[in-house]
Formats: sequence, structure tokens, C-alpha cells
Amino acid sequence: MKVSEILQVKGSILYTISPDQPLADAANTMAEKDIGSLVVMEFGDLVGMLTFREVLRALHENQGTVGGGTVRKHMDDHPITVTPDTDVNEVRRIMLEKHARYLPVMNAKTILGVISFYDVARAVLEAQSFENRMLKAYIRDWPAEAEQATD
Repeated sequence: MKVSEILQVKGSILYTISPDQPLADAANTMAEKDIGSLVVMEFGDLVGMLTFREVLRALHENQGTVGGGTVRKHMDDHPITVTPDTDVNEVRRIMLEKHARYLPVMNAKTILGVISFYDVARAVLEAQSFENRMLKAYIRDWPAEAEQATD
């Protein structure tokens, strides 16, 4: 299974923010949209990712408030990216090794979407469930020994 297949199921909604916007605006958007990440774009290019992890870190640093900083101050300015052709098993390995819950999907310099740990887990579970149903159907339709002997 490839990343492109996950994006087809997930859809193409992409939430972005400018690096110079206040972190409070980003936190409000994330809460209102019930999302865990924002893609940080500047002049049409991906310049970073902001996830709930960075927002929580800012809350900790500012004793419970997000403070007056900008997204740029808190974002991950070197996010790990994948391509539409990246295999899901490679994505799982990257997410586990790098503790990355969100990965932007890039085709050259064009961002196609973001996949989350949840998206990957759901895709793998659905693929395993499909395989399980096919195996059970194969076993259920297995010819009986008596039928084989008469052939």
C-alpha cells in the first residue's frame, strides 16, 4: 500500500497557517477544526509544521498560556516528508523511529496533504480486515474431500 492510497481515502482538506501569525491563532484554529497539526506555508512553500506537541511545549514554557510568540518561533522548521509513492510500511517505520505523528506528503515542491498516525493505522487495519475476509471466504469455499475424490 502506498501513501497515495491513504490520501485518496482521507481526502484533500489541508489546513495551513503563515509562520508570522500568532501561536494563539494557530491553537484556536486547531481547536475549532479539531485537528492536531497545521502546515506552515510561506510564499507558497512548506516551511514547517505545527502540531499539538509544539503548542503544549509553548504552554509549558509560558506557565499555562501560549504567550505572544508567533508560529515561526514554535514550529518544526524541518519536518520529515514523504511522497505519494512511499510504502506504508516505510511510513510506519519513520513515524515510530522519529516520533512523528503527522507527515506532509510532497510531490516535488507541491504539498498534496498530511497523513497522520491515525490515518496510517486505519489504512493498515482496513487492509488487514479485507485480507482476513478474503482468506475466510477462500477457506469457506474450499472443496470438500468427497467432491475432490469423485473428480
